Amino acid sequence: MEKELEHFDISEFADAVPREHFTDEYENNNYEPAGPKTALVAIIGRPSSGKSTFLNTASGEPVSIVSPIPQTTRNAIKGIVNTSFGQLVFVDTPGYHISEKKLNLKLQQVARDQLEAGECVLYVIDATRDIGEEEQMTAELIKPYASKTVVAINKIDIAGTKPEHVRKFIRAVLPEIPEDRIVNISAKNDIGINDVLKSLYDLAPEAPHLYPEEYYTDQEVGFRIAEVVRGQAINRLTDEIPHALYVDISDMEFKKGGKELWVRAFLCVERDSQKGIVIGKGASMIKTIRIESIKELRKIFDYRIDLDLQVKVVKNWRQKDPILNKLMNE
Repeated sequence: MEKELEHFDISEFADAVPREHFTDEYENNNYEPAGPKTALVAIIGRPSSGKSTFLNTASGEPVSIVSPIPQTTRNAIKGIVNTSFGQLVFVDTPGYHISEKKLNLKLQQVARDQLEAGECVLYVIDATRDIGEEEQMTAELIKPYASKTVVAINKIDIAGTKPEHVRKFIRAVLPEIPEDRIVNISAKNDIGINDVLKSLYDLAPEAPHLYPEEYYTDQEVGFRIAEVVRGQAINRLTDEIPHALYVDISDMEFKKGGKELWVRAFLCVERDSQKGIVIGKGASMIKTIRIESIKELRKIFDYRIDLDLQVKVVKNWRQKDPILNKLMNE
């Protein structure tokens, strides 16, 4: 007789999860075999330039958090694109910006490390914003990698955008990048995405694929769940709280013969006053975050998610190296 409850240590959820374990769109394996080229592509840019939106649009799945709040990406998150040209493994890096805070310094290092590791670089620039010190700093960071860089001038669909101003800036600071590798796009509306992919494939070498063709991300199940919960939270909270919280998955258990995954997760904040705001009056906020997270997770996984979501205080966690290192390396 099959046991009603199966318990798994979180480490047993460590493998990347293919499309077939999420929605049923790949159920019949109706996809075109990927071509011979392979490249790891580091996505670099200032906070809120549209890097995560590009990754989600290119991957065809919500791989990375998209939020109007800057600096929400904390890890090097991978999204995988397979086409008849080959496989591109995109790494969405944290927005590169000026800050001396410990967490932000670690985020900057994540971005720099990915520039070194990748065969290609995708530099995303928000054409609605003026070129400032942070953009100059980001361009300087990319200079040594200009020969393998494609530039995506994003948000061209928005009124008042300045793509020609951005092109002039690129010509001045990164003259090694040819015009055909500077592409106008709208990541949100899927404009110019194929042109960016084509430019990246032109740079990509022929090499064995890094992942099976049915995969669209290498994220572990626990990390995927934590990012969904964090995304629902930060898009409902204001002021300093979105940057002062992280999600800790403390336990996961399969129940009902593998048809349901029970998850205990904690939204961790730095102060008691923040805890009250995240819980909300009559627990209204935490209930909403939980319900909306479950709705989104059910679109991703083909088994039911039962989420036990709580809030706890971890004082000054952004100054604690063990926690920061764990978050950076998840």
